[in-house]
Amino acid sequence: MWYWTKLLFIIFVGAVAVWIGYELITFPAISRLRTENPTTSSMIEYRISEARAEGREPKKAMIWMPIEQISPNLQRAVLAGEDSRFFQHNGFDWDAIQAAWDEAVKEGEKEAKEEGDYDPNDWIPPMPSFKRGASTVTQQLAKNLFLSEDRNFLRKGREAVYTYFLERELTKKRILELYLNIIEWGDGIYGAEAASRYYFKKSASDLSREDAAFLAAMIPSPLNVFNPAKNRKRVVRRQRVILRGMNSIKLAYSEK
Repeated sequence: MWYWTKLLFIIFVGAVAVWIGYELITFPAISRLRTENPTTSSMIEYRISEARAEGREPKKAMIWMPIEQISPNLQRAVLAGEDSRFFQHNGFDWDAIQAAWDEAVKEGEKEAKEEGDYDPNDWIPPMPSFKRGASTVTQQLAKNLFLSEDRNFLRKGREAVYTYFLERELTKKRILELYLNIIEWGDGIYGAEAASRYYFKKSASDLSREDAAFLAAMIPSPLNVFNPAKNRKRVVRRQRVILRGMNSIKLAYSEK
């Protein structure tokens, strides 16, 4: 019995060591992002492979722009819609995470009651989905740059580690600059400049408040839920909300 226990322990330790070694070998060189502008991302490569698998010609429109040439209107609109506490947190908005947990608990209780399967004395709340309000700009950047589209605890753990190092190695200004240049804004459209030219026939530096809020409204699901070609009314409703929120966003790095 002792022999098998010892053998299983050695196998377990070995497996953990191999996994840690793999993570260290494949860990991205985040410090390089201080000066190097990425030309692609995990999200972009996923979309390209997805198109090829479906027999479609991959699209990629991406024009890098320094943050100084991206309208402050868009910077404020994106933060209003995605991460209003961007300059106050260290990559993780714990208040938003708690709100997501509370919302998940309420939704879980409601579903359990509707299905007749709710016992307050034996209730284990579901894990929150974190679909609403919990994912910061830095977390989204980590996911889009480095990670797959898989939804599991291992990927979420990697996202947390990458988020920590992004915040440690880069300034808030650089994080936002990277984010604005790589996020998806439509089929094959990546970054603020490509999106501005496609939707408004102008540079990202010339976006009005209304233009900026419209683009920011699309970010959660530019291909489906907030695709203006499919659901323009939804985009416009979210645009109005973002326009109200923009007034409270101060770009802290520009005030130093």
